[in-house]
Amino acid sequence: MLRRKGTLIGPCWLEIQQSRYLASPPPLSELSRLHYPAGSWSRWHQAGQETGQLSLTQTNRTLKANEHSHTLPRGPASHGVLGFHSNTLPSNHPSEDRRSSATCLLGRGGVLFGVFDGHAGPSCAQAISQRLFYYITVAMLPLRMLQELDRAVEEDRAVPPLLEWHKHPQDHHSCPDGGTISFHSFRNYWQERLNEDEEEDKEDDGRVTSALMDAFQRLDYDMSVEAQVHLSLSSPRRVSIPVEGLSQSSPLRVALSGSTACVIHISNGVLHVANLGDSRAVLGVQEQDGRWSALNLTNDHNAQNPEELQRILGEHPASERRTVVRHDRLLGLLLPFRAFGDVRFKWSAEMLNRLYDTRLDILSAVSESVRTLPPHYLTPPYLSARPEVTRHIIRPADKFLVLATDGLWELMHRQTVIQMVGEHQAGLLQQRPIIPSANTTLGNLQRLLLERRGRVKAVLEDHNAATHLLRHALGDDGYGSVAPNRLARMLSLPANLVRRYRDDITITVIHLNEL
Repeated sequence: MLRRKGTLIGPCWLEIQQSRYLASPPPLSELSRLHYPAGSWSRWHQAGQETGQLSLTQTNRTLKANEHSHTLPRGPASHGVLGFHSNTLPSNHPSEDRRSSATCLLGRGGVLFGVFDGHAGPSCAQAISQRLFYYITVAMLPLRMLQELDRAVEEDRAVPPLLEWHKHPQDHHSCPDGGTISFHSFRNYWQERLNEDEEEDKEDDGRVTSALMDAFQRLDYDMSVEAQVHLSLSSPRRVSIPVEGLSQSSPLRVALSGSTACVIHISNGVLHVANLGDSRAVLGVQEQDGRWSALNLTNDHNAQNPEELQRILGEHPASERRTVVRHDRLLGLLLPFRAFGDVRFKWSAEMLNRLYDTRLDILSAVSESVRTLPPHYLTPPYLSARPEVTRHIIRPADKFLVLATDGLWELMHRQTVIQMVGEHQAGLLQQRPIIPSANTTLGNLQRLLLERRGRVKAVLEDHNAATHLLRHALGDDGYGSVAPNRLARMLSLPANLVRRYRDDITITVIHLNEL
């Protein structure tokens, strides 16, 4: 497992366990050919029998509809990040995944990236994708800057921007009915920070770790309080009727749904990862011999992680040992053991029963899975929003970081993902003009051209590394190439079938150093 500071105390449990996606751990030479969990071929074949097929043009349009890329300016402001490629492909309608990326403009600065995997609806993932980076920024600001910020708001002066967002046009839709409440909670947070003592003796990296943990837990707390206030101020209705006022950004809807989160903060060549749930951050490392290796920077917070399982069991009485985790799920219902929202695993039984007994109008507007008290609900809270934070100093060999929701990792092994991105980057570099030196012979030039043609062939389709991963995750033939018919079939699945074959997939590839 990883220490709080991110150093290894032995092989990470993710490295030594059999992959949850492969029947047995393959030798390294076979990893590039093994992309799918056991039984996937039959599901893929069945998918082809159950749907029509897109044309090549339609396939590319579907794959690239949400792709996004951004190049950061060279210099200190980039904090060691060259740029990023991102893409998201929905399975649910609407998608329950969200993504965010932004540059911190005040204080120590830095670049933030995040992926958020929602469940029981998209509301919670949407809210934290909009709000969490602001909480992180305020948690890191020196108190003197917070005082200036608060004075500007109090005097109704222009407030300097905290973040520069790097977003796709379809990301971060506004939330008009939740904005005022959100800002009130946010301002309360920074005003409470003004009453704290500046921790002068704490190292800079220690401050980042503390800020990330505090921001995650405070936002989750604020969303819970906002929902309780909304519940207490709204009129009780004991009949189920259409709820026009309960929009996707309603505080109750946000709190009743849930989301995992994996956030990257990079500043001055130091990388911190804060993780809740089962999204992952995997570092692509290029060894001296040119080969690629995958370094996990996160641990999954579910029943497959023995330390996480023991943590959950240890937080509740021994009498609940058989009920806290059933069928590898929290109370037999929820796969991740850490998440935002999901107040049905956090509130007291009395408060939940009051909601269930008096607000059938609200329950009729949310997912059916959240309408009843979980079984064996004896000693809440059962779910935590405390992230696991890992620190890593970026080395020259660290070329990129793949940040993705579990939809990708269910289809591709981490080593395959890293190898594929590394080869994709190398192939793109091969498209640059070859400028022969004075001593280059015709034979050497011919060899260079042949090598480039072979490497470029596989990446001409996509300049975006995240799209390249999506294409292979859905259409790989098992030997490193894409089968166009299989890819088209997987993208043609109707809404009532697609969730049987894959989850929402969101990927951000962060480029750190030149190859």
